[in-house]
Amino acid sequence: MHVHTYSSRDSAMLPREIVSACLETGVNCLAITDHNRIAAAMEVAAMAPFQVIIGEEIRTTEGEITGLFLEEEIPRDLTPEETIARIRGQGGLVMAPHPCDRIRRSTILAGTLTRILPQIDIIEAFNARVLLPVHNSLARRLAAEHGLAASSGSDAHTPGELGHAYVEMPEFKGRDEFLAALALGRVRGHLTLPLVHFITTWVKWKKRRSSKLKNA
Repeated sequence: MHVHTYSSRDSAMLPREIVSACLETGVNCLAITDHNRIAAAMEVAAMAPFQVIIGEEIRTTEGEITGLFLEEEIPRDLTPEETIARIRGQGGLVMAPHPCDRIRRSTILAGTLTRILPQIDIIEAFNARVLLPVHNSLARRLAAEHGLAASSGSDAHTPGELGHAYVEMPEFKGRDEFLAALALGRVRGHLTLPLVHFITTWVKWKKRRSSKLKNA
């Protein structure tokens, strides 16, 4: 429920690689949540023989919010409230990604999270890329205390990360059934080795360098 493709600045993963990795690991549904874009999610959905949720990890003025079941791309740098309104306006669901990870600068601000919590549908209770396990424990507690559905995301940027975190849940069709099925789900997963952060940093550098050379 948290996967990045080549469309994100810190991933080079191609749609065909994602589909192949999912088939190998037994993942039969996933959400593509690129940073501020949904085009590649639609590419994956068009070729996958399993269900793909169109998502977007959106940078707001106060940290990241994820929209699921989207039909249109939502622009970055809006307020959290405006971002949520745009997700809701197209019938989507609102998820707080890695909400208690204070090491990441992209995480939604703590005060903001408290303010918008009544408008959130899902808490990412397990993120495989957190560096400190306590951050996942705090996120799981947050979901339980507020009666919110809990998700689990690999936050995959490379094929080998797919399947590191997942939710065992009943089959579903569409947004409403998804939320009901997720409430019955079991969060599973293990942390990814910190080495992957060096890989994504290298990918960002390579993409930035390539862009500069093209514009030179």
